[in-house]
Parts: sequence; C-alpha cells; structure tokens
Amino acid sequence: MDPSKQETNQKKASKPMAKKETQEFQFVVYNTMTQQKEVFNPKTPGKVRMYVCGVTAYDFSHLGHARAAVSFDVLYRYLKHLGYEVTYVRNFTDVDDKIIRRANETGEDPISLSDRYCKEYNIDMSDLQCLSPTHEPRVSDHMEQIKDMITQIINKDFGYVVEGDVFFAADKFSNYGKLSGQKLENNRAGERVAVDSRKRNPSDFALWKAAKPGEPSWDSPWGPGRPGWHIECSAMSAHYLSFKFDIHGGGLDLIFPHHENEIAQSCAACEESDVSYWMHNGHVTNNNEKMSKSLGNFFTIRQITERYHPLALRYFLINAHYRSPLNYSVVQLEGASDAVFYIYQTLKDCQDALLQLQEEMPNDGKPARITPDAKECISKLRNEFQVKMSDDLSTSLILTGAFLEALKLVNNLLTMLKKKQQKQQRLLVIQSLKEIQNEVTKVLDVLGLQPPCSYNEVLLQLKEKALTRAGLVEDDVIRLIKERAEVRRNKDILKSDQMRAHLQAKGIALMDVGTETIWRPCVPVQQDSEIVPSEGQKVPPKPESA
Repeated sequence: MDPSKQETNQKKASKPMAKKETQEFQFVVYNTMTQQKEVFNPKTPGKVRMYVCGVTAYDFSHLGHARAAVSFDVLYRYLKHLGYEVTYVRNFTDVDDKIIRRANETGEDPISLSDRYCKEYNIDMSDLQCLSPTHEPRVSDHMEQIKDMITQIINKDFGYVVEGDVFFAADKFSNYGKLSGQKLENNRAGERVAVDSRKRNPSDFALWKAAKPGEPSWDSPWGPGRPGWHIECSAMSAHYLSFKFDIHGGGLDLIFPHHENEIAQSCAACEESDVSYWMHNGHVTNNNEKMSKSLGNFFTIRQITERYHPLALRYFLINAHYRSPLNYSVVQLEGASDAVFYIYQTLKDCQDALLQLQEEMPNDGKPARITPDAKECISKLRNEFQVKMSDDLSTSLILTGAFLEALKLVNNLLTMLKKKQQKQQRLLVIQSLKEIQNEVTKVLDVLGLQPPCSYNEVLLQLKEKALTRAGLVEDDVIRLIKERAEVRRNKDILKSDQMRAHLQAKGIALMDVGTETIWRPCVPVQQDSEIVPSEGQKVPPKPESA
C-alpha cells in the first residue's frame, strides 16, 4: 500500500483482457488516494481482487450499510459483466467493543450475538439482491493471521508492547495521512483513539488489547486478549488477497482513521503492500442531516423493507451516484417504488405478448429483423449503458434517458400489435419486442434490479407493500371501486373524482379501462411538494400508466 509506489505500479499494470471491454469504453474509477478518476487496470490481466469493509455485527443493519453493500455489489456485477474473474472479500467484524457492550446489555455471549446479526445481515443482503462475496471472513476465525501480522509489525519496530497491550507507533510511519490528507495529530486521543497514558504518542492506536474480565479473549505472545479494529481488516485482506490487490472499498467515514491506519499497518508489516484503487461510497442523510441514532433519524434496512419492496430500495440507492450524498426521504422511496412498478409492468406486458405470439416467431436461426426505431433504441441503450457505467459507475444516469425510451417503445409496440397489420410488419414488431426486452433485462441484471421471481409475482409484492403503506387491504380497494362504479353510473362525476383522489392520496391509483376499473400503486399526491433530491440524484419521472 506504499503510496509512493502506487503510480508506478498502475502504469506498469497490463490492460484488462475482458472480452466485452474495448478501448472506446475504458472503465474509469475515482481513486480516493489520488483524488481523481483513473483508468482501471488490474494487477493481473483478466482478474480482479477486491476487499470491502463489512459491518460490525451487533444490531440490525441500517440504510448506510445497505448503501455500501449495494454500491460495491454494482461494482462486483459490472466487473463480472466486463469478463473479469473477481475475488470479492467482504468481512464481518464479530469482535469489537460495541459487540461486547451490547452482549453485556442483553446477557448474551458476544460471539453468539454477533453470529445472529451476521445471519440477519445476510438475509437483508439477499433481499436487496446483493451477490454473495467470494469470501466473508469473520475476525474470530482469523486470530492466527492477526497475531502473525502484529508480530511482523513489532519485529519491524512499528509496534510496542505495554502490559499485554500492543500499540502501533504511528509517528514512525512517514507516509501517514496520504489517503485522507489528515495530519497525525488529528488522530488524537479521546476522539478516534482511546486515551491511555502508557502510549508513547497520543495518536498511537491499539493492535492488541489485553483481556478484561467478562470479555472474549484469545491467547497470544503478549498474553490473552483480542485484536484492535484496524488490524483485523489488514490481516484478513492480506490472507485472502495478498498484500497487493486491486480495490479496497468502504464508506466515506472509513477513510480516516480506519483505512489510513490499515495502510500504515499493512505497509509496516510488508513494504511491498499496495492497493491500486481506494473507493468510497457517500453518506446517507435524512432530510439533509446525517443519519444517526442520537438524532432519532435512523432506519434499519428491515424497517424500510417492511413498507417498501427491497427492489424499490435498491433502485432508490442506485438512483444517486455512489459517491454523492444520498438524502433519505419517503418521497424518494415512493418515486423509486413507482419507477420499478412501471419497469416490471412493462416487461410483464411484453413477456405476456411474446408468449401469446410464440408461434408467429421464426425459428430458422437467422438474425432477427427489427424495426428501424427498435434498432436505434437498442443501439442507444447499449451505448449509453457502456458510457455511463464505464464512467465511475454512473448508475443514476442509466435509469433515465435511453432506458426509459426503451420501455416507452415497448409500450408503443404493444399498442401497434393490437392494430391490424400486414404479416411482415407484424413479425418485425414481435421480433423488435423480443430484442428490446433482452437488452433491457441485461441492464437490469448488471444493476441488480432483475427480480428473482416472475414479473407477475414482483408486481403483486409491490402492490402488497403499497396497501401496507396505505393502511388498507385489497378488499378495501375493491369495495371502493365497486362503490365508485355505482357513483359513475349515476353520473356523479364530482364524487367519482373525489373517491379517486382519496385513494390517490394514499398511494393507490384507479385507472378506468373501458368499463372496468383497475388499480396500481402510485406516488401519494400530497407529497409532491416535499421532494428534495440529493446532489447527483435523479427524481424518477412519473411514468405512463402501464
């Protein structure tokens, strides 16, 4: 991780051998170390090694954890899409002061408590459609590696032992602050590091903490104890990826002191230590204030997914650039829910039509002939996806523009199928639908938005969530639809509109289709004025009724 070697190493790195990447669309990422965008070149052609700091498992995970996980899941998916063989490591911290405090409060064994919340975290990740990393190491399973690294640091005179505790001599690492720009004195005792008069320098931090009564401990050359937070990630990343790897990621709040201290430790243990790219996702705020438990504006993933579909939450999270601040608001979640409903309804309608028209589709193995509009649409979508994703994962720009145009064209083509057409023209429309659908689902797959179940199932789930938020059950809506039908028969237009508006205020839209009335979720109308998008965040457009 020696910053002085970083630029040289990157210049020597080979071009990626990924099949789908071309010189025209070089993948560029923002490197926190250099504070600029750089062309991504892995150390080993065709292979990527990536480490992301995971959660300290002592409670249900919150929205900030979700953002970090989804941000790096998109990166993981995109690297695989480009053809790379990716080794992705995301750790669990299951030995920590916070875990011990919570275990003391509940009377549980700290490791058992943490194990329970690790499992809950993985349930949340599955719901959010985050792919499982290659490795998910836990601190408690890697004590030997941690102790070995601490020994290396002591042997190289960067660490010292005091009464069973081991501290890192921060002032001996001359490059301290290269990542964050922070000075050593900013790592002052009482704020980010513990106050301890035994330390040589107030900025020194713990590598190993001597055992205390009632705390979990492990034997070591310095006496029983447990590791400090920072050394855990250094040891686990080196164990799975070596001291040299491509990407180290985490939340913006980890830059200092956690990642700064990781660099110091890893370079002290191994002079050749080097990470090519440091990537960090932005904070989550609530009404433009940073989320925190003390302010009472804190939400767990589980609290949100009780009311909103996990795919709506994922859409919300990637509807801002991963480095931008993300402002949590009910309106943004309502908009995200509305947007994914439109996407899946359009794709369901397309899929249903193609199933009905299956016999009309040729099966001669020849390339599909499609309409000029469809050809232009697919080309534009493919190009826009490549350009935006290759530019530091600009996901929010992909969810608008050509992507929405493709969905609109699908709906237009479906309308054309309802009209009388010559056989050849009809065949062009059918094949166009199939090709556009394929292209749209490829985009959704890389973004992690392709549902694991049928479109019909996910639409029903979205409707159930909308009913929950409205405080209704479907029977209530059906009853109101029947009552409104009677009002319409009596030609009481004003009352009919009032009944529609009453439901729309609750997030339920009524649509009159011929003599039938159907319903779908919508953005509650009274919230329109409250929307405050974050910087770099796109407000989902109000889609046409699907």
